[in-house]
Amino acid sequence: MLKTSSISTKNFFEKASKKILITEDRKNYLLKIAETIANEYAKNNVVNLTFICTHNSRRSQLAQVWSFFAATYFKLNIYSFSGGNEVTCFNRSTIKTLQKAGFYFQLSDFSHQNPKYEISFEGTKKSIIGYSKLVDNPENPFNFIAIATCSNTAANCAFISDASYRFQLPFEDPKRSDGTLLQEETYMEINRQIAGEIYLIFNEVKQQISSTYLL
Repeated sequence: MLKTSSISTKNFFEKASKKILITEDRKNYLLKIAETIANEYAKNNVVNLTFICTHNSRRSQLAQVWSFFAATYFKLNIYSFSGGNEVTCFNRSTIKTLQKAGFYFQLSDFSHQNPKYEISFEGTKKSIIGYSKLVDNPENPFNFIAIATCSNTAANCAFISDASYRFQLPFEDPKRSDGTLLQEETYMEINRQIAGEIYLIFNEVKQQISSTYLL
């Protein structure tokens, strides 16, 4: 398995939660997402999240991987998926920045156009398969909460009929830095921002669920 950092994914996740900068409106929106997830969880004891971005290459992959980690970290029965409106590939810089956060990547199905990776982290036997795919790929669930991570999927997201709820949570596109001296730094910045916001969402879900069970 390929890992390019000695850092603990747990440490990266926790530090990201303390360093993120978000506006009050953004925080309230994250809490709204968390409340929706918690309500669904209370009814079914399981929730599927599908992160959507046009090419399913960068931001939606980062969000899926961090949600995969967060579910284990907070001991929640939440499953994460991702998809797009077009099939491209799991961007190499996205993989690299996740490896620097402690994730393991094992090539499971080689393709020059769109290889598949088995993704895991230290301390778990669980893994997910990462590659670019359409939202309606058979490997994605039929019932899910849709979270669009880039602004140009807003219109398309509204027509995803299988989604029980739809949220628009855009992140800055690290693609803008491709080929520049700031590429590595920019990808890490977005990686950290997404990790921190996923932490906030899942932490709130955990607290709401715990409060419900105590009533």
